[in-house]
This record gives sequence, C-alpha cells and structure tokens, in this order.
Amino acid sequence: MTTPPTLPADARARVRALVKRSGRVLLGLVGPPGAGKSTLAAALLAEFAPIAQVVPMDGFHLADVELERLGRRGRKGAPDTFDAHGYVALLRRLLAQGDDEIVYAPEFRREIEEPVAGAIAVLPRTQLVITEGNYLLLEDGAWAAVSGLLDETWYVDIPDALRVERLTRRHVQFGRSADDAAAWVAGTDEPNARLIEASRARASFVFSWDDA
Repeated sequence: MTTPPTLPADARARVRALVKRSGRVLLGLVGPPGAGKSTLAAALLAEFAPIAQVVPMDGFHLADVELERLGRRGRKGAPDTFDAHGYVALLRRLLAQGDDEIVYAPEFRREIEEPVAGAIAVLPRTQLVITEGNYLLLEDGAWAAVSGLLDETWYVDIPDALRVERLTRRHVQFGRSADDAAAWVAGTDEPNARLIEASRARASFVFSWDDA
C-alpha cells in the first residue's frame, strides 16, 4: 500500500482545532474528479488514525443495473447517478450515532465499478469522520442539505492539466483503452468538473499540496 504524503502544517492545525470541540466532527473534502480527494483523506487518516475514519460519498453510486434502467449509464459520475438522499441520511445517522451503535456505510469498489453495501463500519468512538466526494457543496436537490451537516468542507485544488492526466491514467488502470479513457474524461468527467469548480467559493478552506 502506498504511504500517504505528509499533511501540510496548516491543514493539521485546522483539524486539531476542529477535534478540540466536543462531540463528533464531520469533515468534508470536495473537488473535481482526479483532484486528489482520496489522497488527502488517506493523509488525514494517517495523521489522526486513533480517532478518525473515512466514509466516501462514492459508496452512494447507483448500481450499473439501475443506471441502465434510468438511461444514465453513459453519464456515470454525474450528480443524478448517485443516491443523494441516501448519503444525506447517512450523514444524519453519523451525527446522531449512539454510544453502543455501529453505523454501516457503503463503499465503492473500483475493481468492479460498483458500490458494496455495509462495507465500512463506523464505530461510536470515532470522533473525526472524513467524507470525500464531488458534490458536497452542490446546491441542487438533496445535495443542498450536505454542507449544513458538515463542520467544514475543504475544496481540493489542483492544476487542471495534472488532474486530467491523473484521471485519464486512472481510467486506463481500471480497464479502459487510452482512447476510451480520454473520451470519457472529455465527455463525462470534465462537464462534472466544471459544475464542481463552480461551488469552490462555498468551501471553508481551499487545500493545495503546493502549499506544503
């Protein structure tokens, strides 16, 4: 397993200030596809491992069979290809979690390109829940409720050229040809990226590894 990069000092300080509060803290990481949200989540988890868990939004991808039924398979990753209501319900459960309760969350498995229910067991002792995804600051439909449930939402910033390169490489890694990967990025991922970037001003903090 790849060792996550060292978390910059300003980011560590922000999280330490958050967890000084009583009760559970929900920290959201948002950014376009390929921005490095999972990398940042892994770095945060490594830094705050005794008290933290990661619960990604991607577990709420609709299954391919449902996307086929809805005619949305070719737009997988767009806002309406997720169960946004289910994600909001999970965040609310995490905030209300009892001392003797385990909350189970789904996880998206890239090797099969499908969500797996109940794959993440969030323990009651977890003080910091890190949730990362594309649409945490979207103001449409059920997504509009997400930001109000998070203590902070960080926008993960990265130069577009580097992000597109990483994203294309990831698609190839998980089975697309180079041409198919480039076409998917241009036709599906990038329209979503523009939508996500429009929400940047609503973030609590803009994170960049360049600041390290």
